[in-house]
Amino acid sequence: MRTRMLALTSAACGAALLGAAALPASATAPGSAIGAGAGAVPGQEPGAAEVDAAGTDATGATAAELLAEVRGCARISEGAYRTDSGSPKATVPVCDTADAVFWKADMDIDCDGRRTKVCNRKTDPYFLPETAFQSSRGEPLDSAVLPHVVVPGPGKVWDYRKSGLTGGSVVAVVYRDRVRYGVIGDTGPTGIIGEASYAMAKALGIDPDPSTGGAGSGVTYIAFKNSRVSPIESRERARSRGAELARQFVGR
Repeated sequence: MRTRMLALTSAACGAALLGAAALPASATAPGSAIGAGAGAVPGQEPGAAEVDAAGTDATGATAAELLAEVRGCARISEGAYRTDSGSPKATVPVCDTADAVFWKADMDIDCDGRRTKVCNRKTDPYFLPETAFQSSRGEPLDSAVLPHVVVPGPGKVWDYRKSGLTGGSVVAVVYRDRVRYGVIGDTGPTGIIGEASYAMAKALGIDPDPSTGGAGSGVTYIAFKNSRVSPIESRERARSRGAELARQFVGR
């Protein structure tokens, strides 16, 4: 599911420029409790005690509630995006609401950033050792640990910055009956959409393998405007803020 990364070379060149304006935040090691809140258990998904067996965050909105709010589309993008570099047609628009933008696409796996056991050049032939936004220590983000979403680099179709989004903006991702919260952590090709980190895929029950994993369709991304959290690597802050924004988004 990494076909989009064939076109990422140009995006990688822009990552250095974006990095100058990147957020302060530091990638945590796999299994670390840093940023997971007091009493976190190493290796445990942050907020796991508040996630039920169906994968729903008990403190936020349900998948059904969120999907009900994004049934129609007030298109904000100038046209549509492809889901992969080889897709014959551009079929995915970015849609606008008062408090968020959203798109419905596939999920390819982003394993770029910090080298780990599961994210490196051996596991991912398109691996890049940097992300567009950096940690509080000025380091690449850890895609194996941090649930994050990739947005297309600014282009003629859409410029995420004009929608009140930046690195660290909070995102709710819905897949089947699961809802997970994360941040915008990286940018990709200007004509392709539908990608998230290894950690986000794993949290949603999607195969996170960067070479063979991902989901072909059925993923909804809801990015909340003006919702930046800091430090960018704090999974607990993204989760708690995401749950709060999701409740507001569905009107409760």
